[in-house]
Amino acid sequence: MVRDPACIDLVLDSPWLWPLARLALCSAYLLGGIVKLANFPAAAAEQAHFGLDPGWLWAAAAIVVELGGSILVISGRLVWLGAGALGVLTAIATLVANPFWSVEEPGRAMVANSFFEHLALIAGLVLVTLFAHRRPSGLRT
Repeated sequence: MVRDPACIDLVLDSPWLWPLARLALCSAYLLGGIVKLANFPAAAAEQAHFGLDPGWLWAAAAIVVELGGSILVISGRLVWLGAGALGVLTAIATLVANPFWSVEEPGRAMVANSFFEHLALIAGLVLVTLFAHRRPSGLRT
């Protein structure tokens, strides 16, 4: 069995790595929720632009999920719920805003890239949930 180098073990065993990784994973959601909250009319208009009516309701739901889900994931409490809510929100937003299959070139590649970046975010949320679920209870935070 090949062992990790000592410097890698040091980083992976750091008590700050797990909380910082959760914060980094949720950083875009936190920022998105704060920006939407700070300019709610623009957030509602953005939702309406993508055909989500009423825009104000979808904007409010996005804010609650982005901020509430992030807080749950970052706090290490009910990670499954927070990550699940963020994952569903991301899936809906990705399907609505990045339908690369219906975009003509030259923009298709950029939209497809964004689609798959969001898919990777969803996978990251699944992984953080799996990791939180399998950690010993004393290490949940």
